[in-house]
Amino acid sequence: MVSLELTQPWLLLLLLPTVALLVLYYLRSLSDFPRPQRIVSLLARLIVALLLILSVSGLTMLHATREQFVIFVADQSQSIGDEAAREAAAFLDAARKNQSHHRTAFLPFAAVAGAVQDQPLMYGADFRNPGLAQHAIPAADGSAGAPSGGADNPVSEPRARAVPADWSGQAGNAALPEAGSRQDGTDIAAAIEAAAGAMPSGYVPHIVVLSDGNETTGDALAAAMRSRVPISVIPLPARAEPEVQVSEVNVPAEVREGEPFLVEVVIHSSHDDEGLVEVYRGDHKVIGETRKLKKGENRLRFQQSVERDRLAAFSARVSGLAHDTLLDNNLDSGLVYTAGKPRILIVESDPAVIRELAYALEDEGIQADIRPPQGMPESLADLQNYECLILSNVPATALTQRQMEAARTWVQELGGGLMMLGGEQSFGLGGYYRSVIEEILPVRSDFEKEKEKPSLGMVLVIDKSGSMDGEKIDMARSAARSAVELLGPRDQVAVLAFDGDTYVISEMQPASGAARISDEISRIDSGGGTSMYPAMEMSFEMLMATSVKLKHVILLTDGVSSPGDFEGMAQQMASAKITVSTVAVGSDCDAELLEAIARTGRGRSYITDDASQVPQIFARETVTASKSAIDEQPFVPQVVRASHALADLDVESAPFLLGYVMTRPKPTSEVILATEKGDPLLAWWRYGLGMTTAFTSDATSRWAAEWLTWPGYGKFWTQVVRQTMRKSDSRGIQVSAARRGQQTTLTVDAVSDSGRFLNQAAVELTVIDPQL
Repeated sequence: MVSLELTQPWLLLLLLPTVALLVLYYLRSLSDFPRPQRIVSLLARLIVALLLILSVSGLTMLHATREQFVIFVADQSQSIGDEAAREAAAFLDAARKNQSHHRTAFLPFAAVAGAVQDQPLMYGADFRNPGLAQHAIPAADGSAGAPSGGADNPVSEPRARAVPADWSGQAGNAALPEAGSRQDGTDIAAAIEAAAGAMPSGYVPHIVVLSDGNETTGDALAAAMRSRVPISVIPLPARAEPEVQVSEVNVPAEVREGEPFLVEVVIHSSHDDEGLVEVYRGDHKVIGETRKLKKGENRLRFQQSVERDRLAAFSARVSGLAHDTLLDNNLDSGLVYTAGKPRILIVESDPAVIRELAYALEDEGIQADIRPPQGMPESLADLQNYECLILSNVPATALTQRQMEAARTWVQELGGGLMMLGGEQSFGLGGYYRSVIEEILPVRSDFEKEKEKPSLGMVLVIDKSGSMDGEKIDMARSAARSAVELLGPRDQVAVLAFDGDTYVISEMQPASGAARISDEISRIDSGGGTSMYPAMEMSFEMLMATSVKLKHVILLTDGVSSPGDFEGMAQQMASAKITVSTVAVGSDCDAELLEAIARTGRGRSYITDDASQVPQIFARETVTASKSAIDEQPFVPQVVRASHALADLDVESAPFLLGYVMTRPKPTSEVILATEKGDPLLAWWRYGLGMTTAFTSDATSRWAAEWLTWPGYGKFWTQVVRQTMRKSDSRGIQVSAARRGQQTTLTVDAVSDSGRFLNQAAVELTVIDPQL
């Protein structure tokens, strides 16, 4: 039986104006053709117009068919045991042999449709002729081509990618993996949606689900109702092997510091057993008890409390069981956030010198932890234990890119507070120019050099040998450009590069031509051998011919040079009051020789395995060599802008500060205190959700020696820290998380000050993965 159908019948209304227009044209035509010919022309036009309108109206010829397209959806999760796998294989083999003229496809699934560990996805084999009419189930991005379903088999966000498979062999061998290669989790709903979305038109659709029905993710019943495709179910027997699983660890989302709470461990067991249940807080075991487990669900509760950590991870593990098949599911965890006294982290190059500040803050109720630069957090989870991070005299070269990026994300997205204190290794002296940390600070690390500061002549000597290819030469170019930008207009700079030969990249010239010098630096390419001595000799000759007060050489290399009298040349430079600093990149360089050159040349030696640190090293060296970033004349702070952080403090009557690091305020920052010369002393600004503060003097006995005995010392720092630290704005808001399989549901309860629920309130959620 054949029938016709219009998918967009309303477009037939176009016939009326079209016929009227053609008839009007016929009546008003000035053509002198005979009347019969004009009538034939009109009829031809009407027929063409009718066919076009029928076409756009979706005229379709339908014919009845009994040919089915059946998709077998087979559960291949861990809960499918060997017996169930054999039954499924036997069923699929029988279907293959008895398919007759019908067409079939096969979709394996576990937690995600089509996802089987190390298993190619197998779809769309024609049992009669495996090489014909293979239908691909599309990926979530729609990239795999598949015939779209008609009205009875709509495409509903399929989640698997298809690879056609040849089913000419045994179904069991082609489709069902060994038990060890099956995946955790079961998402029957995703499998049904993917199968329904892949149904081609022109067939009687049918889905056959082979599963034990033990779904861990999704709602299979809801997916079946949405699909509008007939679904048959072949129940598979549940796994018979003994199994114990830690299903979840339930903890409160938030508790107060020291408040007792219950850690609930939910364990499911297929049999009676006994095992060791261990609970860990982070890496520390806090509970270890042998418990009897009954068949079914077991809920074990243990009382715990959190004293210092802001974010505590509690994990539970069961072991020592008499019978257990899978060990991967014997561990689970949960997170607890603790609200209590404010807690800050101070990172200081010499932890002993900052203890006075820590004691002063603790006297005011703020807990302070002190770490060396190596202890700077690399993860947001670690930073979340603190309301404020203080960097005190820590050079950028002591921090990794990961540590700096974690701090930026913590401030910007999680509302943390960051403060940098001054010192001979802070701001510009610490090499923070153009670093991730400088980006979030309210002041810039470069500054306007005063006229009375001595002029500097500097030569950058850069290794461009073949081993510098890639990131190293890119970082070297970036470092050289940054160094030039940090120099004042009265300074002189030259750039040399060497491989087997020495090349003058930029002649000695005023640093005011930074743009032209930067263009010349960008032309440095890697290649060739390593001969460093001639380049050192040329840098010496250049500086000897330059009339400046200070002379400095920065030497960068990543390898071992051909022989030369390096220490002799360094001694000649030192005798001529030319200082030499060396930068060794990578483990293949001659670190011992470079250290000797720097020591003889009265400079500094740097060794790094991270090429991305080279720009910070060059920036630090440039500022240090110019001897203009520190002002060590005693001064009294000047109040520029009143702030509640200075409440009840007469800062202008405070003792002298003995020095500070020169910086420049950024345009939108607030300068609260300044030096007598107008340079910023205390400045802050908002960055994202958090706040950052710069105090360009220090809090130690070097520049703040007289402040340590000032009665207002503790109050000043407490109020500045409280201004900077993360603000707790969660009053009336409670967030809880519930995980089921691969999905997590976040529930936000918000109430007003009067206790009424804030229904329909706008909620914005930011999700940050461990890679930031």
